[in-house]
Amino acid sequence: MTTWTDHTADRPISLTAPSGIDRAAHHRLDEAWLAAAWSHPTTRCFVVSGGQVLIDETSDGHTEIVMTPSFEAPLTEAHRYFLGTDEDGVSYFALQKDALPGRIDQSARAAGLREAGLLLSARDAGLMVHAVGLENWQRTHRFCSRCGERTVIAAAGHIRRCPACGAEHYPRTDPAVIMAVTDDEDRILLGRQVHWPEGRFSTLAGFVEPGESIEQAVRREVFEEAGIVVGQVEYVASQPWPFPSSLMLGFMAHATSTEIDVDGEEIHEARWFSRDELGAAFESGEVLPPYGISIAARLIELWYGKPLPTRSV
Repeated sequence: MTTWTDHTADRPISLTAPSGIDRAAHHRLDEAWLAAAWSHPTTRCFVVSGGQVLIDETSDGHTEIVMTPSFEAPLTEAHRYFLGTDEDGVSYFALQKDALPGRIDQSARAAGLREAGLLLSARDAGLMVHAVGLENWQRTHRFCSRCGERTVIAAAGHIRRCPACGAEHYPRTDPAVIMAVTDDEDRILLGRQVHWPEGRFSTLAGFVEPGESIEQAVRREVFEEAGIVVGQVEYVASQPWPFPSSLMLGFMAHATSTEIDVDGEEIHEARWFSRDELGAAFESGEVLPPYGISIAARLIELWYGKPLPTRSV
């Protein structure tokens, strides 16, 4: 596998910019340290519920997660997750609740990552993607996969232990490949999933199967979904994608065949586009660009040569 020249430094992919947060994993099993960090007056925390947090605009026009000192935090049982510390020594925690708290001033609003990820600073986006990933895993892995006993939270939210058989379970991340496929005429292959609205096209993607390399996954997924044979595969970048628990591995791939044969199950339609054809389709509204938060948009941009038109969330 070769690596694509890094064209992303000037416009970092959403959710991947350096957050300035040290996850400080060595503190997760230190209950005394965690207790002291939680009770420190500089500590900040926020509630995560159903993949959403409260966000609000600051007086200078920026958007940030609504955080409170720990002593003002809503009560929770064991669902308190340590996310890390910043360069000033401030500790950050997420609290998992069944619902987000209300706001007296009514200015804050609930938002998921697809909206908030484009608005938040790198620090807040990094904290949110960590919290949302933990919350989803915690909600869906309450029982031991070995013996069926209810598990308990440990390591500040990063482990679930089984009191019956002693098994330890860790947050799950599913690797998925996403690829911009081009042909000898330098056209790009874009597809529309069966449940997407008319006009929404994006790059092809799929999960890596057991015992499969990521290059093999790229070639298999493209052939299964569109009937296109892929040769050279070049890695570009990755993106955390907790919808609910994926890591997107982005590639540029070169097709050695061009006849499209969609599977009809995942992909309803696939088309080859030249740059002029795609630009005209954007202009007319025939094709809707991918969401700006997605690595798919950046992969298409690497081929397209300029930013894609913006679209609403």
